[in-house]
Amino acid sequence: MHKHPRALGLAAHLSDDLTVADIAARRPVEPVTIVRPHAARRAARFFVEKFKGTSLYAVKANPSPDLIKILWDSGITHFDVASIAEVRLVASVAPAATLCFMHPVKAEEAIREAYAVHGVRTFSLDTIEELEKIMRATGDATDLTLCVRLRVSSEHAKLSLAAKFGAAPDETKELLFAARQAADALGICFHVGSQTMSPQAYIQALGRVRAAIVEAAVTVDVIDVGGGFPSVYPGMTPAPLEAYFDAIHAAFEELPVSYSAELWAEPGRALCAEYASLLVRVERRRGDQLYINDGAYGALFDAAHVGWRFPVNLVREPESDAKDLPFSFYGPTCDDIDHMAGPFLLPADTQPGDYIEIGMLGAYGCAMRTGFNGFTAGETIIMADEPMASLYAEVEAEPKRFSNVFTL
Repeated sequence: MHKHPRALGLAAHLSDDLTVADIAARRPVEPVTIVRPHAARRAARFFVEKFKGTSLYAVKANPSPDLIKILWDSGITHFDVASIAEVRLVASVAPAATLCFMHPVKAEEAIREAYAVHGVRTFSLDTIEELEKIMRATGDATDLTLCVRLRVSSEHAKLSLAAKFGAAPDETKELLFAARQAADALGICFHVGSQTMSPQAYIQALGRVRAAIVEAAVTVDVIDVGGGFPSVYPGMTPAPLEAYFDAIHAAFEELPVSYSAELWAEPGRALCAEYASLLVRVERRRGDQLYINDGAYGALFDAAHVGWRFPVNLVREPESDAKDLPFSFYGPTCDDIDHMAGPFLLPADTQPGDYIEIGMLGAYGCAMRTGFNGFTAGETIIMADEPMASLYAEVEAEPKRFSNVFTL
């Protein structure tokens, strides 16, 4: 074995025949993060080959330097960054990447550094004030791609992103006209919400884009449909991603935009959800409540705070033949809110000392981890087996060469 550095510690690069049961047999005291680089490569190839536009990885979903490099090596050349820290991170890992600062409210100092130091030329905004800030910070630069974010519905999404950002319909005309005057390339962007369960969400949002373009009578060079591309979780099985891509492209083709206009998207969850899972130990059982060694302040933030259900599997040899029962989880901290209601279906004989794999935590899992109460992540292990669920398992995994491949 040899050691491989990761953002969250050291990962042992182990043999292809390693199983989760092998890891559990070592009786780890702390939670173990399991990463599957091949799953991220497969997702990246899917977007590169099938989405008829440019895919920007939304770094907030998982800022692991190793993951960023995997996506870059797999053909993802553009990255959606939301802070100057993310700008610096991607610039250090993939220095030839194109960075797009897509947070609509940024510190003026962050804009200045992004532009002058890291070569960022694409910025989003949703107010005249932010436009003025961008122009001041860049010295009235003439090489900017400015993307005006519109407020659209999140009705088809499991997590709404409709309240915080986006220009309202009565604000759009003035803002688009002003941005057109300042921009080298003018874009329109939006976000339909996280884990969007229907392609109809993008069709409706692009209808809002059409109305905004017609009203403002401006030439638009970029249409960015944002994120929202789903993964698969218990009780949430979306349509095939090709259906989303087809609906988006068809609606894009009907827009009154420049003949050379570009189509962008910002997948986050869809690129990284299958990348990681977590192996936890049961420390106590109280009826249908299991006390485990990770929780709301760790990788299970979404399970606690937005009621997200992740796939779970009891890791025991021989396998249990008990019927499944619904359980809830308590995490290891002292807080009552460190509670994951689930339900999580596990064998009725699950008991203290057992290990449970919790899947699909590559997105917004380890990215949300804190060190509250002194509980932190344990080791990270690379594995070559399949993730607990996948939208891409049937996709041909033949490697392709891309011009941006490099070695750190």
